[in-house]
Amino acid sequence: MRRWTKRPKGSNWGDFGADDQLGRLNLITEKRRLRAMQAVVTGKTFCLSLPLDLPGGSSLNKNRRPPQRHIVTRENGEPSVNFAFASIDPSYVDASCDDSVTIFTQYSTQWDGLAHVGQFFDADGDGKDEVVYYNGFRGHEHIVGPDHDQGPGALALGIEKMAETCVQGRGVMLDLQKHFGDERILVGFDELMQVVANDNVRIETGDMVCLHTGFSRMILEMDGKPNAEALANACAVLDGRDEKLLRWIDESGMSVLIADNYAVETTVGHKTKTERCAKLPLHELCLFKLGIHLGELWYLSDLNDWLSEQGRSHFLLTAPPLRLPGSFGSPVTPVATV
Repeated sequence: MRRWTKRPKGSNWGDFGADDQLGRLNLITEKRRLRAMQAVVTGKTFCLSLPLDLPGGSSLNKNRRPPQRHIVTRENGEPSVNFAFASIDPSYVDASCDDSVTIFTQYSTQWDGLAHVGQFFDADGDGKDEVVYYNGFRGHEHIVGPDHDQGPGALALGIEKMAETCVQGRGVMLDLQKHFGDERILVGFDELMQVVANDNVRIETGDMVCLHTGFSRMILEMDGKPNAEALANACAVLDGRDEKLLRWIDESGMSVLIADNYAVETTVGHKTKTERCAKLPLHELCLFKLGIHLGELWYLSDLNDWLSEQGRSHFLLTAPPLRLPGSFGSPVTPVATV
């Protein structure tokens, strides 16, 4: 049953079905996945994840912290590190290690799930705003907090839905660092189209678009001690207030949008002239309106360098998140095969 009587302007709610929870991942069909495999000619692979304890600390986002490892105990309270099975039976020669980790799902290289960003929007047409997410799924009903008997978590739009698709298709690299350098610059539609034209990049329906800015390479070089001020003024970032850019993201047919920086778009800057607006308009478009998952803080530099040397922009991308029911996002260790 449809959960809304009106959908946001410019959204695709209902286009993939009333109960769809995948959004534009529906565009990665078997036929398009086979086409993506044609980009593999050497068998060489690239890991597109930062170490998951980077950036380091919480100076870039005070609400997210690095992974914390905990002691796991076995029989007699002994720590499960170099645990001797001989303590159970003297005839055993085995030793083993187990561990437990508390991890913030969106601290490092990550996927934003469709339950990550919603909006106060009048989906009922009754003049009252309610919290809704992609395809009309409701806050407090489908996306619930700790006061709910099944919460906290996403009873719909959880990241496990993304994982079930396997997230494999054709990746396309756009090298913003090559064109704009290492200084902070807002990239709108006109600037991005210059990159596409100058590098002769083809973006087709279902492609997974990757933006290389050099940001994650800077993080890696800072070795767990990020300079927040330097990073705040470094590298190209999309201008989410550029209406032409937002329209292009929709019309391009891309399935997901990925960047090696924080948030893909700038989190500060000018507002629109309207009294009320989204703090993150690109997140609003992608996650709330179109069901385009966002990848953030991916490590793209080594792959980008290789593609540039080969005069290529396309590759096979495999990037499923954790199949963690109810999560709003997930760490990811993406693999590019060329």
